[in-house]
Amino acid sequence: MISLTRALYSKLLRYALKFGVIGLAGYFIDVSIFNLLRLGVAGDGHFFQGPIGAKILSAGIATVVTWFGNRYWTFREHRRQNYLLELAEFSAVSVGGILIGLACLWVSHYLLGFTSLLADNISSNLVGLVLGTSFRFLLYRFWVYGHHRADGLTAREHKAEAARMAIFEDEQSASEAAAS
Repeated sequence: MISLTRALYSKLLRYALKFGVIGLAGYFIDVSIFNLLRLGVAGDGHFFQGPIGAKILSAGIATVVTWFGNRYWTFREHRRQNYLLELAEFSAVSVGGILIGLACLWVSHYLLGFTSLLADNISSNLVGLVLGTSFRFLLYRFWVYGHHRADGLTAREHKAEAARMAIFEDEQSASEAAAS
């Protein structure tokens, strides 16, 4: 039972807790920038003061901040050499999570007819947030920062270890030893 708990923690729970901390930071950044822009702190009468412009900018900044947090803290041992591709995939998954929240709101509000402010908040900020966050966590963990990535930090370390061992052994033995 203890080994199962340790395995669960090292494989999933540790990442989920770090992911949650980074996600909360991103959430507060998003909400803060959105509200500051809407209140006219950056000036009046421009696209980014309106709700759509403010949300695009605040969500974009929050996505970059959470990418840095996840890249260098949550999934640091799986970050990749091609950081631009990693950022593009991270951003695509982020947009997918946002779309899940919007879909929950749309279904509740327009399909099911729950039009109160409370219903909108429950569908988007509770159901949509849980489903979207779960989607993002799984895709970040197993796709964007997956251990299968050939250019990931972990893969590069395994290759370097195999190369060091190959100096003293035949290549097959070194690869097997590095993999274990």
